[in-house]
Amino acid sequence: MIDHRRSTNGGLDVDRRTTDMQHQYWLDYFNAGDSWRLFRIMAEFVEGFDTLSSVQGPAVSFFGSARTKNDDPYYELTVTLAAQLSKHGYSIITGGGPGIMEAANKGASDTGGNSIGLNINLPFEQEPNIFANIPLSFKYFFVRKVMFIKYAMAFICMPGGFGTMDEIFEAITLIQTKRIKPFPIIMVGREYWDGMLQWIQEKLLPAGNIDNDDLLIFQVMDDPDEIVSFIKRTIVL
Repeated sequence: MIDHRRSTNGGLDVDRRTTDMQHQYWLDYFNAGDSWRLFRIMAEFVEGFDTLSSVQGPAVSFFGSARTKNDDPYYELTVTLAAQLSKHGYSIITGGGPGIMEAANKGASDTGGNSIGLNINLPFEQEPNIFANIPLSFKYFFVRKVMFIKYAMAFICMPGGFGTMDEIFEAITLIQTKRIKPFPIIMVGREYWDGMLQWIQEKLLPAGNIDNDDLLIFQVMDDPDEIVSFIKRTIVL
């Protein structure tokens, strides 16, 4: 029987039902045998490779918050940007969920383009959106991230939280360490990203933890036309 009461933990209200779901998720995860888990991982790679390798033309991956509402200016900007890229022949890849991901899939779908949604199975928060006309579902984050990187030739990074940061910095690190060829990484929303970029320049750079050239791996832009033009110059169809 699920206890719907709320308890106090360190001054924060915790929904006990959500906590129970999370606990059961991790129990199931760790109780699965490692050998059998390998087959599941292989199956996800095979399905992803088979599906996405058949998509014609270059693709652009969109990252951003699942919590962005459809009346948010960044939602509308994402719809517009994805639609413009789709009209120019680019497939759109997202995490397949709500918020910014939904907006990008909607922009591509509305223009009749390839709208790819790589949804992740979670015990809470994320449900697949209805605008992905090429949907895939993953259990493992690392398999999903391989698909984002392998099949995209540019990243559009809209405002988001920890998941968005993880995806952005993974792409930057892979280019910095020369594990993949350089491709456009565009952070959209200068006002949103400015504090983080200032911290990078004031802390990481003087400490010698990054080089000046590393700051050239990504761009910060706001205007959809400028972004599309930059991608078109960089990625030849």
